[in-house]
Amino acid sequence: MQAILALEDGRIFRGQGHGHPGECRGEVVFNTSLTGYQEIATDPSYAGQIVVLTNPQIGNYGTNHADNEAAKPYIEGLIVREFSAISSNWRSEQVTDEYMERYSVPVLAEIDTRALVRHLRTKGVMRGVISTATSDIDALVEKARNVRKMDGTDLAKVVSTRTSYDFDASDPRNQAGDPLLADGFLHKPHSDRKILNVVAYDFGIKQNILRMLARENCRVKVVPAETTADQVLALKPDGVFLSNGPGDPEPVDYAVRAIRQMIGRVPIFGICLGHQLTGLALGGRTYKLKFGHHGGNHPVRNNLTGKVEITAHNHNFAVDPDSINANEVELTHVDLNDQTLEGLRHKSLPLFSVQYHPEAAPGPHDSHYLFRDFRKMMEEWKG
Repeated sequence: MQAILALEDGRIFRGQGHGHPGECRGEVVFNTSLTGYQEIATDPSYAGQIVVLTNPQIGNYGTNHADNEAAKPYIEGLIVREFSAISSNWRSEQVTDEYMERYSVPVLAEIDTRALVRHLRTKGVMRGVISTATSDIDALVEKARNVRKMDGTDLAKVVSTRTSYDFDASDPRNQAGDPLLADGFLHKPHSDRKILNVVAYDFGIKQNILRMLARENCRVKVVPAETTADQVLALKPDGVFLSNGPGDPEPVDYAVRAIRQMIGRVPIFGICLGHQLTGLALGGRTYKLKFGHHGGNHPVRNNLTGKVEITAHNHNFAVDPDSINANEVELTHVDLNDQTLEGLRHKSLPLFSVQYHPEAAPGPHDSHYLFRDFRKMMEEWKG
């Protein structure tokens, strides 16, 4: 079937439709990861967005339950160069076309994704519409211009869990993810270490974050985004984790208030949206990037060690480093592509955060050490 992408500036791309027929709307962003299309599709941080994948061949290894980062895809739509109608992998349980149709995700293929990505890099992120239902270009462009902007939009409470739950690390369904980790090629939980209790805020949390915390011998309770500081502290956690998530951090003022009330009372580790909310809680400001960071190949320098980590990113907003009080907070990581702030640590209180995704899924393993750092911070605070 024929499909059309219409952008808010009037640019049109025509191609073939796959997955779910019909129409979808969202902010159009591009991701430079070479693999992991299923993990990308099921990352709640992509709520409200149509994702363009720069790797030209997508769908060829199929889909499986183990690679889900959430119970369902959160992307509004998917745009690719070539979309495979078959899968060839021993782990595949369902071809990608059927998977996308099952979860009502439209797919646009057979377009020049290089041209689209160059357009987004030049003009910036744009709102768009994918449609297989109409060829009325003027109507589609008008719909694109009426898509809700991410600026000022709180999506954290939309994708968050409605009730608290305990992450069951013994459930085989929760032991999947990165095959290297699942097979113990890297590190497994240390049975001789004491179990620590972590409360994890769900602003759009990924499964691999929970697995990584569990591998550090953490018992994790996941709580809704709007949980108050008093409710969290009443659980007497050894540490609090602030998750990734979609949308603009500034409207998530309830979380900023909670974080501000918990600083200095319990160790805190935040990533992605959790990092941005931490920056706001410390008195900083955030701003929207021109086309965001999305992909598994971003070089980040650790200012504490001088080492460069190749990292996984998925964010449209960033913390303004000039807005952070340098007397209280150390800027620990910086992106070498555009010098954006990628990490901070309080100089006297147990608090640190990073903008990128140390759990990857998909992506490199360079930053897994941050989960060990979190455990060490909790042990030192508890001791």
